[in-house]
Amino acid sequence: MKMVLATGNRGKLREFRQMCQHEVVPFSDLLGELEIVEDGDTFAQNALIKARTIYEKLGEDYLVIADDSGISLPVLDGAPGIYSARYAGEGATDKDNLYKLIDAVKAKRLEQTPAYYTAAIAIVSKYGEYVVHGWMHGKVIGEVRGEKGFGYDPAFIPEGYDKTLGELDDDVKSAISHRGKALALAKPIIEMLQKKV
Repeated sequence: MKMVLATGNRGKLREFRQMCQHEVVPFSDLLGELEIVEDGDTFAQNALIKARTIYEKLGEDYLVIADDSGISLPVLDGAPGIYSARYAGEGATDKDNLYKLIDAVKAKRLEQTPAYYTAAIAIVSKYGEYVVHGWMHGKVIGEVRGEKGFGYDPAFIPEGYDKTLGELDDDVKSAISHRGKALALAKPIIEMLQKKV
């Protein structure tokens, strides 16, 4: 079974390739550009929507992996949450979203506040559907630090660290990240499914 990642996000693709031992291709290499409407209420629902959509187009020879992830701040009633990728509006860039979040924190007169990332990974194949989750807790600060990572990484300091994800090396980030934790749970499922072939 060929493994396909149901994302057009180059940052996510890079992370998956670093963490996964198997060859993973982005769906766009096989299907071209495709707009998937993510209208679920949870990260898990949105990950499944993406994985099912690509699987239905590619067929039984494929194992499709999709992730939906984002950052949540209790002080903002859980925002941006599932809207993390479009927090500053449709078509917003990572920087637009990042600075909107920093402004929202500053509007609360805070220099830092607790936050956490959630990643839901959905796996869809002819053998069924699976979803796993990973979390990373820490805090959002009111400034941008570091050039690494993507999204909200330059303003997020993981628990137990004094650097942002934008400052930490990729191998450190992979070991502690929400996506890394979810992928660690997804790996045995993927391996089990590939042995069935």
